[in-house]
Amino acid sequence: MNQLSVEQIKGVGPKLAETLEQINIHTVEDLLYYFPNRYDHYEQKPLHELIHNEKVTIVGEVLQEPMVTFYGRKKSRLTVNIRVDGAVVKGVMFNRPFAKKHFVAGDTISVNGKWDQHRLQITIDQYKKGSMNADNPISPIYSSKGDIKNAQFQKIIKQTIQDYQEEISEFMPAPFLTKYKLPDRVTGFSEMHFPSSFQQLKHAKRRFIYEELLLFQIKMQLYRKRNREATEGNAQVINMEQVKQLIQQFPFTLTEAQKKSLTDIFQDLHSPYRMNRLLQGDVGSGKTAVAVISLYGTVTAGKQVAFMVPTEILAEQHEASLKELLPKEVTIHRLTGSIKGKKRQQILSEVEDGSCQVVIGTHALIQDDVHFRDLAYVIIDEQHRFGVHQRNTLREKGILADMLYMTATPIPRTLSITAFGDMDVSKIDEMPKGRKPVETYWVKQNMFERTVNFIYKEIKKGSQAYIICPLIEESDKLDIQNALDLFAQLQEVLQGKATVGLMHGRLSTEEKEQVMLDFASNNVQILVSTTVVEVGVNVPNATVMMIQDADRFGLSQLHQLRGRVGRGDKQSYCILVADPKGETGKERMRIMTETTDGFELAERDLELRGPGDLFGVKQSGLPEFKLADLVHDYRALETARTDAIELVEHQFWKDPDYQDLFNYLQKELDLDKQTLA
Repeated sequence: MNQLSVEQIKGVGPKLAETLEQINIHTVEDLLYYFPNRYDHYEQKPLHELIHNEKVTIVGEVLQEPMVTFYGRKKSRLTVNIRVDGAVVKGVMFNRPFAKKHFVAGDTISVNGKWDQHRLQITIDQYKKGSMNADNPISPIYSSKGDIKNAQFQKIIKQTIQDYQEEISEFMPAPFLTKYKLPDRVTGFSEMHFPSSFQQLKHAKRRFIYEELLLFQIKMQLYRKRNREATEGNAQVINMEQVKQLIQQFPFTLTEAQKKSLTDIFQDLHSPYRMNRLLQGDVGSGKTAVAVISLYGTVTAGKQVAFMVPTEILAEQHEASLKELLPKEVTIHRLTGSIKGKKRQQILSEVEDGSCQVVIGTHALIQDDVHFRDLAYVIIDEQHRFGVHQRNTLREKGILADMLYMTATPIPRTLSITAFGDMDVSKIDEMPKGRKPVETYWVKQNMFERTVNFIYKEIKKGSQAYIICPLIEESDKLDIQNALDLFAQLQEVLQGKATVGLMHGRLSTEEKEQVMLDFASNNVQILVSTTVVEVGVNVPNATVMMIQDADRFGLSQLHQLRGRVGRGDKQSYCILVADPKGETGKERMRIMTETTDGFELAERDLELRGPGDLFGVKQSGLPEFKLADLVHDYRALETARTDAIELVEHQFWKDPDYQDLFNYLQKELDLDKQTLA
């Protein structure tokens, strides 16, 4: 059935097939999986059960003749009062003045449309005299392109279910259908397209949400198994005694979360399979210390390490940290785009002959002229900043290298299961002792001068400040204080009492690096910047972060920015300057002032914004699901993941009861039983 072209369906000719292709419907199966995007229903409910902003049906008595007002060319508004359940509901209808004669005082009328709970008002789409016909209470509405009408869509789907139901085979294992009380595939399709009741529609949705998530999670687990087992033979012989000595010499004590992450990582480094691990840690939680200790383990095993970071200044900072923390005999080199000529050649030859044990760099590490002698461990910082292709190129340089990806973006559990389902995840969810939480305040735009005075007082104490703007220059569409204006304004207000620097995306890489170096060395006390400072720059002397138009940012981004301060032992402050109009903007400001826990913020951001906004779907590689919603269906996601792990661990492809499931997956995956054996 899945390979049958839509042209095989009765009533679908070449022209209609072409229209269907525009919305990615090529086969009979594609058509059946093209679910309605909403349902109209004429089920009459009491007023108190109606849901704000949803389509509803109400039946009542017309109280008096409607009033029609005209405005603009051919524009009109009809208003009618209808008595329903002892209350008066206002009905509003646009651009249909002729309907006035259909609403007669004293008549019973049924109207269908969008309900406004606050105004007791319905925006009428359809109306008829008497009560609505409840024979077909739930009507599917499809989003479609071209000339295809909703009624035509319904007709061809009805025809398809009727003609092909014998060929719609079930591939979901019977134990799962029984365990979760899910309908079979034929019933599921039938109820999704033509629900017999809301209860049955709910069950059908549950079935397809679980199916979608289970198939995705099995693919993830199979992918993980194949990658892991394709690289046997890279077990590292680490001198754990030397590693322990290094930890004892650290100027601070590791937190329990850091110790747990190190245990996970060392287990992977010792194992014969390739590590593919994500290390999540909130800003300032001590991921770098974990990276340094684990890479030293690889050095004691006589192998090489590559440490990849997104910017040159971060590479310099990591180089300084490593040289400070690791024993003097470890050879560490930095390889970035700005290192050229003889110096570059020298580093390349030491990397190639193995005398350089640790190389830190930007994407310069993945250029063709970089050859490692024995690369065994690759650490990628702020992993979502690198494309999948860049990560894979680096992986291929050390054919058997273990991979550790680090991110300071707190990823909610549901997203880490989905976006990083093929990875193991370690989480540093506690802060080092003695670290003072950043105090966060929300102020209005009219307090700008007071805020600048506060910043100046901090600078007089020897501190530094960031001021962040959303845009570089004036935008017609958004009334946002921009970086260039603010830079000029501050210079005027401070009149040389403090040096102000400017950083934005249009500067060249060299210019950006110079500005950051000036700031890091305190030649610049106030840095006005767009969000380019978000990633990993460490200036412990910076104690104030002021964010202009803070309501334009998501919670995760605000938290990342706030993480640029509070990195030393002084009390630090984050000042959010915003006049949010909507409730969501106000809620974001409130949440920011209430918590400094990045994981809690990420969960709240996910609820407020949805997964696509949080990550930018394209850059994160998040799958787009037809029905499943990562926020609301997180329980189904976790269940599907647990089931998928169990299926793959028990090699379900060998079990006759799971053959249909494996065969269905095989069409989409380039896998056969030999590959998995």
